[in-house]
Amino acid sequence: MAYKISDACISCGACEPECPVSVISAGDTQYVIDPEGCIECGACANVCPVDAPQAE
Repeated sequence: MAYKISDACISCGACEPECPVSVISAGDTQYVIDPEGCIECGACANVCPVDAPQAE
């Protein structure tokens, strides 16, 4: 199950460099994860200060 970034995202950018497959990018109002490329490793969730990345 791929991760998705919830509305709790504060756009701090902590998650983007942690993604080993580079599928996290800045969206219009928050960061987003491309679900097709997500390998479900949880690296983004481990560094997020507001627990925005959640498994779908």
